[in-house]
Amino acid sequence: MRSTRTLLVVLALLAWPAWAKGSYAEREEVQEFIRSLAMKHGFAEQDLRYLFSRVRRAEPVLEAIKPPPPKARSWEEYRGNFVNEKRVAAGVEFWRKHRRALERAQTSYGVPAQYIVAILGVETFYGRNTGRWRVVDALTTLAFDYGPRAQYFKGELEQYLLLAREQGKDAFAMRGSYAGAIGIPQFMPSSTRRYAVDFDGNGAIDLRRSPADAIGSVANFLKEHGWQPGGEVLLGAKVDGEGWRPLADGSVDPKHAQADLRAAGVEFEGMPEGVRAVLVELETPDKPSDYRIGLHNFWVLTRYNRSAFYASAVHDLAQALKQNKTTN
Repeated sequence: MRSTRTLLVVLALLAWPAWAKGSYAEREEVQEFIRSLAMKHGFAEQDLRYLFSRVRRAEPVLEAIKPPPPKARSWEEYRGNFVNEKRVAAGVEFWRKHRRALERAQTSYGVPAQYIVAILGVETFYGRNTGRWRVVDALTTLAFDYGPRAQYFKGELEQYLLLAREQGKDAFAMRGSYAGAIGIPQFMPSSTRRYAVDFDGNGAIDLRRSPADAIGSVANFLKEHGWQPGGEVLLGAKVDGEGWRPLADGSVDPKHAQADLRAAGVEFEGMPEGVRAVLVELETPDKPSDYRIGLHNFWVLTRYNRSAFYASAVHDLAQALKQNKTTN
């Protein structure tokens, strides 16, 4: 009986995944990462080895980041997730509660309050859903166990460790999304270091607990990516014939002249002379598509999330927020 039990234990150990035989600190690729951080940024290797010995592999993170099964995207469904009565009502309340910070952000950065509120609404429902994962666990798991985007997440893990050091915070204390996004605006660590601001003036940046810091940081992000104060985001459009199809190529770059759009059968109003735009087709299976003309500020919104669906939903939510705040 004892020999049989011993054999079972040996077989179980042999079958155990390589990553589970030791901590992240014992893996050669992590040790190389530690040495790189020590050379580039002056981290103590011993401190980083201890840190990575405590990091936990987050299997659900790997499941969450897997691409969903292929299916036709639905603009109607996507839009409905964000532009609805509940999210608009909560957004109007958030706007009223933080009116002064939003007014100051609009004045300082030139970004209309409704777009700041809309981004926070889409990202985390105005701070209600900021994520439950320890950021260091999520980023380490993705950096060393998710091959398709390992380099990206190694970069974000590096930025996160720098951020924790700069802010004097315990690297294990901060929680965020399964992808390592932080706080009310869901900034990745690189964006936090580059664009986050202390907008409440208390001497520290806290994107998790300070709505004012979140508001100012989103406005600063958009400004730094070239937001044009007073500029439009999207215009309604109609199409005729087939000549427009090559222009609706999925790009978000405003590269088409007004004359070229009209020559291709695209009808619209309100586009300033001399600017370029992109034709956006928002598709819903078995229903007519929604067509928009995206201007420069539309492109700026896609720097937050490189998706025409995302930027269009932010725009529509912003318009609904503005209308409801005015009428109520």
